[in-house]
Amino acid sequence: MYQLFSSESVTEGHPDKVADYISDSILDACLAQDPFSRVAIETAVTTNYALLFGEISTHANLDYEKIVRQAIREIGYNNPDYGYNADDVIVEVRVKQQSPDIALGVNRNENKSLGAGDQGFMFGYANNDTKTYLPLAIYLAHRLAERLTFVRKEDIVKGLRPDGKTQVTLAYDENNKFSYIHTVVLSTQHDPFWQQEDLHQAMIEHVIKPVLKDYDLSKTSFKINPTGRFVLGGPHGDAGLTGRKIIVDTYGGYARHGGGAFSGKDATKVDRSASYMARYIAKNIVASKIADACEIQLAYAIGIAEPISVNINTFGTEKVAKDLIYDTVIKHFDLTPRGIIKTLDLNKPVYRKTTQYGHFGKNNEEFTWEKLDKIELFRELV
Repeated sequence: MYQLFSSESVTEGHPDKVADYISDSILDACLAQDPFSRVAIETAVTTNYALLFGEISTHANLDYEKIVRQAIREIGYNNPDYGYNADDVIVEVRVKQQSPDIALGVNRNENKSLGAGDQGFMFGYANNDTKTYLPLAIYLAHRLAERLTFVRKEDIVKGLRPDGKTQVTLAYDENNKFSYIHTVVLSTQHDPFWQQEDLHQAMIEHVIKPVLKDYDLSKTSFKINPTGRFVLGGPHGDAGLTGRKIIVDTYGGYARHGGGAFSGKDATKVDRSASYMARYIAKNIVASKIADACEIQLAYAIGIAEPISVNINTFGTEKVAKDLIYDTVIKHFDLTPRGIIKTLDLNKPVYRKTTQYGHFGKNNEEFTWEKLDKIELFRELV
């Protein structure tokens, strides 16, 4: 009897990811000029339309329309036939200053520590499924989506369009050990000339096999463009909104999520920064080999710097006493917003890169929450 578990990913041309990329492009533009910008920017997209709305307090001088068009162009929506085109899109801006009531709570301890920008709870997770310390299903789904975009942009497979989705289902045995890849689902937007049988073969050869070359696929079911046609897509086919792919952004449902989205928010918003910090701690714990899996929960109240609670779950895999792990985390990690920003250097314009193929598990040195520089702290506990 096998247990099945699935995770999905999407390409950068998915309408929700278009919205995420635009929002974080605005955030990066603010931080490039003013590292202390306060940004909570949302984007909504539909047929040849983009709406920016939210709150920004910054000394930066921004050309919103130019930033939006450039972001859309970078994704690949540069053809009028797509129904969403960087040169033609209507950009509407409805941005105001950050609420003074929120600013009061965040700034009240300015000389000592920033207050949290909102209440809420956040999770970070790591396990030893993969070299990136991500669960295997979401890792493979991301790599397939990333490869799909690569073969489009490099014109390895001609006639592909920016929107796409992947999903991987894994089979686990009675001991919860990975056994085989049960199903791969891949949907790619394409030009009208494609016959589905030919597109199916191209996806197998140029996307799926290169990513999954190290796995036995004899038991795997492949479902490619299951509807039979995917010409109409992106914001033209479906509206998109910032923050609607939070499970894709994190752990594919394998670990819990606090519910707060990341994109478009500066680091005083603990929805984002505390989730990064929790991932940082959990990853270093697992990489130190004192546990095979670790989930960290942090909780905050608006205007208060210190977390209301810290929870560490190692699912019975810990090799040392849990109290020692707690003590090390509390002693060596500053979990206030100011401490997190300082530790992870979060006032830099690195965020638009996070929106594609997950915020975690990448080997980009700018993603400081992926560093493994605290391993020795935990190894000393053994």
